[in-house]
Order: sequence, then C-alpha cells, then structure tokens
Amino acid sequence: MTADDVTPEMAAARAKLAAKFNKSGVRTGGAGTVRRTKKAPHKATNTDDKKVQKELLKKYNCSQIQGIEEVHLFKDNGEVIRFVDNPKVQASIQSNFYAVSGTAETKKLQELLPGIISHLGNDSIANLKKIAESMGGAGGAEEDDDDAIPDLVEDFDTAE
Repeated sequence: MTADDVTPEMAAARAKLAAKFNKSGVRTGGAGTVRRTKKAPHKATNTDDKKVQKELLKKYNCSQIQGIEEVHLFKDNGEVIRFVDNPKVQASIQSNFYAVSGTAETKKLQELLPGIISHLGNDSIANLKKIAESMGGAGGAEEDDDDAIPDLVEDFDTAE
C-alpha cells in the first residue's frame, strides 16, 4: 500500500488517533492507568536539616543542646526574633558559634514585655530604657491635652 492509496476513512481514523495521543494529559504508566492532570509539587523534607546539622558537627564540632523551649534574639532596633515550639539549638563553645533552627517570628519588644524581662541583657535593658523614655515623653504631652478637654456640665442620665 502506498501513500496514494490512503482512503478518506483511513485519513480520518489516523487524524482521530493522532488527536487522541496529542492531548495535554501525560500518561505515567501503560494502558489502563490514570492520567496525571498536574505535576505534584516537591515537598521539603527534614533531610536538609539533617544535612546542615551533619555539616555543623563536622566543621565546628557542634553538639545539640537539649531542653531549650524557646530562643529570643534581640536586635538593636527594638525587635525580637523569637523561636518557639522547641527549636533545635547547636553550639560550639570553643568557636563561640551557635546555630538555631525552627519556626521564627519577629515581634516588637513592647509586645513581649512583661514575660520577657528576665531574658533581657544589659544592651536590651538600655534599649528598653530608651523606649520607656520615648513613651514617657508622649505620656507627658497627653496629660497636658487632658486640661484642654472641657468638663461635662449636663446630666445625661435624666431623660428629657
């Protein structure tokens, strides 16, 4: 059979067959398998954390410190990076190297205040004093504004 002998029915059948196989879905197996509609995203695993911990142990001779429930890192601008929910802490005392991994959130020092005072060092206490002075200056201005508010003259409890 030559190319000239192709009948219209045969050409239509070939076109239908080609259209069937040129669809956007991708078949992952043989006949009878389900077509994959989208590619599954790659999920991150803990293998990256394990690799990092292994490298820290090798390079810096770090050892993991057990029993730490939360870690606070104080910045100069009054913000605190807070690791909660049992962060992993590795340390090398000889190298003065510390590695903290876990879920972190950044908050202002004022948001954490009553419970975090025991964690503050000298630098953070100085920063806290600056914040208190700035708030104290604003508080003095508010007291002056109270004098400008007139007193109530009428009694609003009685109905007219």
